[in-house]
Amino acid sequence: MKTIFNLNDIIRPTIKALKPYSSARDEFHGNSDAMVFLDANENPFENGVNRYPDPQQRKLKSILSEIKGVSEKNILLGNGSDEVLDLVFRAFCEPNQDNIITLPPTYGMYSVLANVNAIEIKAVQLDGKFQPKIDAILKAQNKNTKLLFICSPNNPTANSFDSNNIEKLIDNFDGIVVIDEAYIDFSNEESWIKKINEFPNLIVTQTLSKAYGMAGIRLGICFASEAIISVLNKIKPPYNVNELTQQKAIEQLAIPNLAKNQIETILKEREMLISQLQQISFVSKIYPTDANFVLVKVDNATNRYNQLIDKGIVIRNRATQHGCENCLRFTVGTKNENEKLISALKSLK
Repeated sequence: MKTIFNLNDIIRPTIKALKPYSSARDEFHGNSDAMVFLDANENPFENGVNRYPDPQQRKLKSILSEIKGVSEKNILLGNGSDEVLDLVFRAFCEPNQDNIITLPPTYGMYSVLANVNAIEIKAVQLDGKFQPKIDAILKAQNKNTKLLFICSPNNPTANSFDSNNIEKLIDNFDGIVVIDEAYIDFSNEESWIKKINEFPNLIVTQTLSKAYGMAGIRLGICFASEAIISVLNKIKPPYNVNELTQQKAIEQLAIPNLAKNQIETILKEREMLISQLQQISFVSKIYPTDANFVLVKVDNATNRYNQLIDKGIVIRNRATQHGCENCLRFTVGTKNENEKLISALKSLK
């Protein structure tokens, strides 16, 4: 019988004992327009960015809360999803003692962050259909296993994982399950953010970099129980999301149907790209995709990659990843970019 999950059992002792830094703006709540701020040693001359940003990003969280249908108390924002993931490592994984489970082929930053934080990596490879091996994953955990990373839709394979299998993992994993949903907006699958209060050991991460077209502002989103968000807030840098990022995100999110229309266009272009790739002689397999990219097996990935570079087209060579031998990853671009890619591929000898 599975032991009931207790968050306190996996928080690092040093984090439990930590007294968080309280910034000047953390201590203020109210209408800032009528206030005189002489607390933070800022330059007083107004230029739009002379003041520190809201450390809790309240206005932006309010907008995201409405869009995603999740309480603001269940949201943490970071300087890209990479910062969010790093905070998760530092909150729950004891260096040189704990371990995590990854499911290769998958997003490389999970392993990078584990190495940076001196955390052992247990890799349980996906099966031949790029789906998780449930029994093998659960068997791989031990008393020091704190995190399981699930990327769905997965990068670089582009497929979504079976939701029943994901639920089995959440139900039976003793640590925290982190579901990375960077590409969820391109998928027909339901997001797991609606389940964060049902599963106390669930963290879901999303981003504004992909479907929302704001990779340049570096804004990652973490959805989790209020208890987990409280732990992460305790250790995040006080002003981790800068003012310009907050302003740009608020501005773009206010444009009606912008993301929706762009997603629809990308999905149409994805279908066109797939149909054209089927006509390329050296393409032997096109994998199912739930993302804004396509994984394709070719005759010689390194050779084809270099040929495209010579033609000024940059893609990703994923041939070194498990199960992705001789595979290239094509991001779906604009109509013009996709046509240039297909033209270049057709010209290759």
